[in-house]
Amino acid sequence: MNRNDNRITLQRIARRAMISRGLAPDFPTDLLTELEGIVKPSTYKSGMTKDLRRLLWCSVDNVDSQDLDQLSYAEQLPDNKVKLLIAIADVGALVTQKSRIDNHASQNTTSVYTVAQTFSMLPEKLSTDLTSLSPDKDRYAVVVEMIIDDDGAVQQADIYLAMVFNHAKLEYESLGNWLEGNGSIPLDISKVKELAENIQLQDRIAQKMRALRYEHGALDFETIEARPVFDGDSLSTMNVEQKNRAKNLIEEFMIAANSATARYLADKKFPSLRRVVRTPKRWSRIVELASEHGFSLPEKAESKSLSAYLKFIKQNEPLHFVDMSISVLKLLGAGEYVVEIPGSDSEGHFGLAVKDYTHSTAPNRRYPDLVTQRLIKSAIEGHSAPYSVEQLEEIAHHCTLKEDDARKVERQVEKSANAMLLESRIGEVFEAIVSGASPKGTWIRIFYPHVEGKLVNGFRGMEVGNKLKVRLIQIDVEAGFIDFERIENM
Repeated sequence: MNRNDNRITLQRIARRAMISRGLAPDFPTDLLTELEGIVKPSTYKSGMTKDLRRLLWCSVDNVDSQDLDQLSYAEQLPDNKVKLLIAIADVGALVTQKSRIDNHASQNTTSVYTVAQTFSMLPEKLSTDLTSLSPDKDRYAVVVEMIIDDDGAVQQADIYLAMVFNHAKLEYESLGNWLEGNGSIPLDISKVKELAENIQLQDRIAQKMRALRYEHGALDFETIEARPVFDGDSLSTMNVEQKNRAKNLIEEFMIAANSATARYLADKKFPSLRRVVRTPKRWSRIVELASEHGFSLPEKAESKSLSAYLKFIKQNEPLHFVDMSISVLKLLGAGEYVVEIPGSDSEGHFGLAVKDYTHSTAPNRRYPDLVTQRLIKSAIEGHSAPYSVEQLEEIAHHCTLKEDDARKVERQVEKSANAMLLESRIGEVFEAIVSGASPKGTWIRIFYPHVEGKLVNGFRGMEVGNKLKVRLIQIDVEAGFIDFERIENM
């Protein structure tokens, strides 16, 4: 394969994968015609929204992200309390229910981020411009306001509409390095008076919120997020991104905002889409896995004990913490969307250790967030719910299925990219861990580089978490196949 055609090949594989999973890689003509009629962002309506443009809002995202969904701002209050504001792009102001743009978004339900190409849920004219909280732009937003106690607990919350202004577009790596004392202050921060102090306040409260969640049994995972590095159209490597304080900050704020949104809808007696991760069905295998590492877990699934086990592995086997995280995540099972009817008992999110949880903070990228935003705005304005329970149940089921399809597309293209990088290494022996085991096959992840493939020989008796040595025996870039055979157990 000509390495100069790597990007083109991966884009072709991505499009084929999208279509095979029932996802539309292109926007239809009638949608583009409707899009021509949207020429400017929604505007400030005096008396109906708050004008919060003077606050020191900033966004934090990947360096190349333009579809900016959230801004944050913090304010110190007496008694060591902090007012935390999260602004969420008011996508629903321009993407109306049952419009052609909405119908397309409801089918794909999510943006699909492959290593070769991004397939946006909404046209880029909206998601990266008119409905994006872009820097130096006045934008309409839904604001979640929370009062945070000194221990990191959310004391009270409210949601309202506001006009906001993004004063600085920040990115995870440089911000994280600065917050951790490993880099200089990002230029976009130093340009804005008092923004540095505000972000440091945000960081302090985020750390307290994180510590409190872990006390309640939140699970600390470290997974592999690989981003491609192209030299022209030639794929040169896959960079593995690490967690840092900037990512942790945004994660905590989004969890808090999503929980506050779920409670707000419940208080308004509105039905809602909840994001749940149920009590794991394969808990017995997690118990066995912990036992193999000298740690005892209770027979009944319990997040605090599992959190303690993950902390134990991180401290005692740091080199294998990523692979153990991935193994446990697969055994926990995937999240799903369900409908919460007012007055019913929420199943909650096992991994995050929160009871009330929805997806609301990324309406440019995820359809459930756009649906939730419409529910929120109707509740704020005193209208009835824009969806029936039956409609929400259909949306929840469809979004769960399509989210799974989207992740499979992303994984498939990533596997093809990894296959490209390993083509010259057939016959080499690697240390590995079993990352998946089912009737459909056994999958392993090699430690260096962190690449997953199928164990096609010697897989009998292998369970998730088993360590072994494997030989790379076959590559198929088009199919994304990376096949190994077992050499010996470790």
